[in-house]
Amino acid sequence: MSFLWLKQYMPRGIYGRAALILLLPVVIIQLVVTVLFAQRHFEGVTHQMTDTVLRELALVQEVVEAAPSRSVVSKEVAARLGKLEIEVVSVTAADVPEGNLMAWYDYSGRVSAKRFADNMPEFRAVDLIRGNAVRLFLMSDKGPLKIVFDRRRISASNPHQLFVYTIFFGVLMTFIAFVYLRNQLRPIKRLARVAESFGRGRHEPYSPAGAVEVRSAGNAFIDMRNRIERHIEQRTLLLSGVSHDLRTPLTRMRLSLSMLEDDEAEPLIQDVDDMQRMLDEFLNFAKGAAEGTPEPVVPFDLVTEIVAEAERAGRDVVLLAPEGDGRGRVKLRQVAIRRAVDNLISNAVRYGARAEVSVMLTDKTLRIRVEDDGPGIPEDRRAEATRAFTRLDAARNQDLGGGVGLGLAIATDIARAHGGVLRLGESQRLGGLRADIVIAR
Repeated sequence: MSFLWLKQYMPRGIYGRAALILLLPVVIIQLVVTVLFAQRHFEGVTHQMTDTVLRELALVQEVVEAAPSRSVVSKEVAARLGKLEIEVVSVTAADVPEGNLMAWYDYSGRVSAKRFADNMPEFRAVDLIRGNAVRLFLMSDKGPLKIVFDRRRISASNPHQLFVYTIFFGVLMTFIAFVYLRNQLRPIKRLARVAESFGRGRHEPYSPAGAVEVRSAGNAFIDMRNRIERHIEQRTLLLSGVSHDLRTPLTRMRLSLSMLEDDEAEPLIQDVDDMQRMLDEFLNFAKGAAEGTPEPVVPFDLVTEIVAEAERAGRDVVLLAPEGDGRGRVKLRQVAIRRAVDNLISNAVRYGARAEVSVMLTDKTLRIRVEDDGPGIPEDRRAEATRAFTRLDAARNQDLGGGVGLGLAIATDIARAHGGVLRLGESQRLGGLRADIVIAR
């Protein structure tokens, strides 16, 4: 039997699930105790007390039958059974209720009424609503009778105390357990928060705390974070060192080519410029998203500056009106976001005639979109296009001055470092490629 349908009704947070694990047994125990008490103890006591009253009522019926007339029934009962504290009143048939009168929650009353009906053929109805008295209606040879006696004679006194104690101590123990549970869950939430911050490129101080298993997970996270940071640092140093060392021979080659004739030197100088551009892209890829520190910025203002710089560089770029909160602030690494958006704009104008840039900011996400009217990228090759050193010659003509296949890879790394993603699709407006940097706030 599958219980997958239950998943949609289960809490998603660790606090909600822990509270469910804590409260479910408590509630079940309380229900079991309540049912057992009602059936075994409360109902049994009510039966015993009702049986005692039934024996007294049998005596009352004998006195009623021995009375000479209907008018003296009350006096006869009072004279002969006055110590029983039972009042007998002659009534008319219209005064007898059609059914039992009691509150819906009167459990002991229902038990007593059933007991009366099972053991007294003369029983017609019982009234348990008005006051603390029981009004029992019987049919006798002297006509309808109403018998009145104290409710405490058929119901245990203060039966609700057990329920009150059960609920009170259940709530108290749940509160105490929740306090301790909260202390145990706090280190887990702190570890999750630090891991999320690290995924967004922020290094927050963290020391493992809590239970042994949580401390073990915290130490494993610290080791993993240190290894990742060392790997990023080694990669950056390696690529930066190689790129820096290659600049010197390139400079000598450029100086040597400057002494040749222009016709002979022009293609060679173009090759040197291409190599220089490749080195610059390697350096940008090596820097990745670690450059700068996150700070609150207005994304639309930042993108406006980037588009303005692209227009000054002679690129055909248009910035659309902002969507959502145009003045909202988001924590971003400005230098990294500049590089990512500039790479997307460069790709757009390189493979298309024009590009459009838009910014959408909501309560949950930031989206920076760059669209072009170029050939686009086939859907089955978009994931490949975001990998480093990948050039899709069939989809993006490399004769148009393409790079080394790092533009989309750099943008992808920067989006991931901000806790977001780079999504590629087809532009509905221009027909080319649509690149979205989506970052969760």
